[in-house]
Amino acid sequence: MYFNSTYLLCMAPAFLLMIIASIYVKSAYKKWGQVPTRSQINGYQAAQRLILRAGLPNVQIQGVTGTLTDNYDPRSKILHLSQGVAESASVASVAVAAHELGHAQQDAQGYFPLRFRSALVPIVSIGSNLGWILIIGGMLLNSIGMALGVDLAWLGVAIFAGGAVFALATLPVELNASKRARTMLAETGIVSGADEQRGVSNVLNAAALTYVAALVSSVLQLLYYVTLVGGMGRRRN
Repeated sequence: MYFNSTYLLCMAPAFLLMIIASIYVKSAYKKWGQVPTRSQINGYQAAQRLILRAGLPNVQIQGVTGTLTDNYDPRSKILHLSQGVAESASVASVAVAAHELGHAQQDAQGYFPLRFRSALVPIVSIGSNLGWILIIGGMLLNSIGMALGVDLAWLGVAIFAGGAVFALATLPVELNASKRARTMLAETGIVSGADEQRGVSNVLNAAALTYVAALVSSVLQLLYYVTLVGGMGRRRN
């Protein structure tokens, strides 16, 4: 009833973009993960050097399980590096480590888009589930003739829109972190030469595409529910 052929047709561009982004990320990481840096510095050493360069003594480095699960936690000031990134002296590894250090630098400087995105986290974590409940509940109430159902469904759409806002807020944060990563890697000599810089850009651009795909998915999903609930209101009138 709620996930029909119209939904699949509406979401098809997002599904396709997500598949392309996933393939691009894996391909770029695999390719440049096999290319060693001339500096012979691995991801962990790169992170240490960049922490010192950026003047971030409170940032600690810890390992995390998985592949490409690297992240920076602004609450604990911990940079999590996966084993593959931490131990490999490859162009891909230092690119990933530097990108996460870019987030640490944003955090230390009070970068507004990062602060805005962080403020949205609790809202989105609650709203993503609550929005679904209200939309479906409103549709069920509407199906039995209760006018309140349309208003309830619209409230669910409004709450669900938080996910699209979060995805939109994430994009400039990630792009800025990648820009910082390129600058830091070049200025510290961790990467050198046009080929290594091209590899760093390739890896970071691939990662950025995943955030673009997430934004497209959120927006299309939101538009689908706006159309669905809007149709409920027109039928009621």
